[in-house]
Parts: sequence; structure tokens; C-alpha cells
Amino acid sequence: MTQWQTPEELKHLLGELVSWQSRSHTEGERVFPHHLRNKLKSVAYFKNHPEKLKLFKAPDGREGVTALYTSPESRKTIVLMSHFDTVNTEEYGHLEDLAFHPELLTETLHEYKEEMPEEAREDLESGEFLFGRGTMDMKMGLALHMGLIEQASEEEWPVNLLLVTVPDEEVDSVGMREAVPTLAALKEEYDLDFTLFLNSEPTFQELGDENFYMYSGSIGKIMPAALLYGKETHVGNPLSGMTANYMATFLTQKMEWNPDFRETALGESTPLPVSLRQKDLMAMEYSTQTPYRAQVLFNAFLLERSAKDILELFRNTAQEAADACNEAYLSICKREGVQPLGEVEVMEYRQLIEYAEKKLGKDMVELYRKEAVDSGEWDDRETAIRIVDKLMLHCQELGPVIVLMFATPYYPAVNSSSDDLVKGIIDRIQTEAKEQFALDITQVHYFNGISDLSYVNYEDDNGDWKAFEQNAPVWGHRYTIPFEDMKKLKAPVLNLGPYGKDAHKRTERLHKRNAFEEMPVLIRNLIDYVDNY
Repeated sequence: MTQWQTPEELKHLLGELVSWQSRSHTEGERVFPHHLRNKLKSVAYFKNHPEKLKLFKAPDGREGVTALYTSPESRKTIVLMSHFDTVNTEEYGHLEDLAFHPELLTETLHEYKEEMPEEAREDLESGEFLFGRGTMDMKMGLALHMGLIEQASEEEWPVNLLLVTVPDEEVDSVGMREAVPTLAALKEEYDLDFTLFLNSEPTFQELGDENFYMYSGSIGKIMPAALLYGKETHVGNPLSGMTANYMATFLTQKMEWNPDFRETALGESTPLPVSLRQKDLMAMEYSTQTPYRAQVLFNAFLLERSAKDILELFRNTAQEAADACNEAYLSICKREGVQPLGEVEVMEYRQLIEYAEKKLGKDMVELYRKEAVDSGEWDDRETAIRIVDKLMLHCQELGPVIVLMFATPYYPAVNSSSDDLVKGIIDRIQTEAKEQFALDITQVHYFNGISDLSYVNYEDDNGDWKAFEQNAPVWGHRYTIPFEDMKKLKAPVLNLGPYGKDAHKRTERLHKRNAFEEMPVLIRNLIDYVDNY
């Protein structure tokens, strides 16, 4: 007897999944996988094969879930990927208590529709959308996968399905990074042939875009960062020092919207880099000591470039910034008739480590790093900066200097547009969607919302990822990426999920017909195509 096969059953399942609120880094996120495992236990297949329904550990008491259906007729395996964490809900204001009750929220919003943006109001009035946190991003994708694995086990499909759903995608993707070795182990234990990694993140659009998309890859993301270390002085004698804020302005000017970081592949381009943070490290209290330490953090997207490529671009850009800073500073010194302190230099974090270990010893460097990691005061981004700051306080002779590093997280780009299986799937799904539902589906080569697909089907024969490892201060302490295990998960990737709007907004909503009627048919047809490929 099935539970999640009709549109009404799927709608009820989604409502239940959403009601188990699982905002990132909350108790709900920790409890959710236990609710889910209990729900999946109701499937007859997992009652008979409880060993194929498992939890796996992730940091901070969180866990992910794997559910494996195997057929004796095939080694072909489709991995169904999703995440169950959501972003927070403060933006719902006085309706926040309803954010995890989609039908009640949708009904209540009619009382406040005049406050809503025009497009959201029109969608609400149409009756075609279901509002609520996680309806679109991405518990509907998980609900679809649950329906698939239930149907496959009931009908004994001749293909294997491995459902994996993880926490933390919205923050650092620690859930998927922890899932990678679990998937590799299951592959070996059950002799599985991973044939396709299918994510069901929703279709993302800009305002006014009504198109429906499927994605044959996922954009990458990396965060170049820097500690700028100047020379302290008293405000009454400003040219006896150099503020880190002054240095930072040159680097930010050179990095922000820099077209050298724009990458184009398969007719698609990355957004330009942008500054995420620029601040000094002075204490909050007022002081007449000038701010001589500051941090900057940037966001950059990737299509085909590696961490090594971005580091080279970042270093060149930082050198241009240092040159411009030095030129301006020397001009000021000449104007004021003072002796320059010296020139701003550029170095990578790995070079700072080499220098510090020679000066202080490896044990002392490791101690300073551990102190920053163990303090518990900061997130991974701030911890990285504080590690470098601690080392620079003991290597001040290197200043003025711009120390380059990588903050976390890092999402490698992944793409399967040239894969014959993926080409065939896209052609079939586009044709069937048009014929059965009058639905036009456009192929996009890179999912633009960042996804956990970044951690599968990884290719790097040159070891370019080591540029990230060597220059990420929290690497091996609070953050790692299982690159070697990722290489074991060789299979093309695809993202096909439901249509919705306004992810991460109070007007997040899901198109009901597409989610409950169209997508189940299309994804089942996709699996049938893979089975017969």
C-alpha cells in the first residue's frame, strides 16, 4: 500500500515535512532526520530491509539520512540528492508562527495581500501557489524523492535508487561534505554503479521570469579574503604609520566588480565579484590608536576555473592594489616631506605559515591556530582571519602587508552538459513535458543557486584544489572537503525540481500543479530513461 503517489498525498507529505521546522543551526535541524527516518520506516521495503535506512553523522549533533532501494536485476544506481535545512524566518514578522504551516499561511496571507509585492499578490490570488518556508527550497524535492523510492520498491523497478538528504546546505554544506564518504562506502558495500546524481532543487527565476528550467551543472563559489596589516601610530602623528583601512580601500576598489573574474562557458557567465565584508579589527571601544589591522572578504563564482586559477587572479589583483597604494602613499610622503615607512607587500597565507614556522617553530604556530579555532567566539570566516591576525602579531616585521587567503565554504563547479546520458534525458524530458503538460523546459548549463552537486563527479587531475587547502586557515581544523572521496563518485549530474518563486523571502511559494502533478511524472520518466539507457 502506497502513501505518497497522488497529488493530494504528496501535498499532505510536503505539509508534514515543512511542519518539522529545520532552520539551519537549530534544534529542529537536528531532530528532522529522526522524524524522516521514522516516516520512511513506514515503507514496506524498509520494514523488511531496515539496514538500508541509515543516519550518518555531521558536526554539531546534526545528521543526514540515506535510504537505499536495490534491485537484483541491475547495478545502475540513481542518487537522489536533497537538503532539509531552511533559512530563517524573521522576515515573516507577526506571521512567523505560520511559516511552517503552508496551507494556513497561504489562507492567512489573503488578509495581508495589499502588503505583498504585485507578482506575489497575483500568484496568491490565482490559487495556484502554496506559500511557506521550505515549500520551494527544498522540501518538495525531498517529498518527490520519497514518493519515487516508495514507488520503486512497491513496483520492484529494475534500477537502484539511493536517497540522500542532508543538513546545512544553506550555510556551509557540511552535510553533503559528510555524506560523500558515506556514499562512497555504500557504493562499495552494495557494488553499486552510480549512473546519475539527480538533485531536485527548484527552478530559480528573477522577478517576472516565468520560464521553467532544468540544469545540467551547478555553478561554483569561492571566497578570496585578506588580512591587511599596516603600521600603528597615534592619530596626532598619522604619517608615522599606515592604517589598514587605507590599504583596504585599494584592494576593494580593484576587486569589486572586476571583469577579470567573470567567467563564460557554454554561453553562460558568472556574476562579477563583490565585497561581502570590509572592517578593521580594532576593539569596539574608542581609541586614538589608528586601525592597523583589517579584513576584507569577497565572493567569486566559478564555471571552469579552479581554486588555483582564482588564487592567481587574486594575487595579481592584490599586487595591482598594493602598487596603487604604494604610489599614492609615496606621493603623500613627498608632499608632506616625511620618510616613507616602506612599501606594502603581498603574500599568501601558505607563505606566512612558512615564515612563522621558521621564526616561532611549528608547535607554536599550531598552538596559535588552535587557540583561535577553540575560542568558539567566531564562525569559520572570522576564525580564519583571527588565525592570520594572531600570526601577524608575532611577525609584525612583515608589515605593511596584504596576506591573501581563502575563506569558506568552497563549492567547485560541476557540469555534465556534454554527457550523452544527460543529453538524452534532457531531450526526452523536454519533449514529454511539452506533449503531456504543454510545459516548455529550458536547459541551463549551471544551476545558479549553488548546490550540493558541487561535491560529486569531481575532476582535478592536477591537484589544483591544493591551492585552497594550503591557503584556507581553518582547513583541517573546522573545515575540510573530501576531494579524494569525491573522485570516487563519478557520474553525471542533473538538477530537475519543482517550479516556485522567491526562495529565502517571506513570499517563498511553490506552484502546486507543477509540484504535485507534473514533476512526479517527469522524474519517473527520467528514471525510466536511465534504466533503459
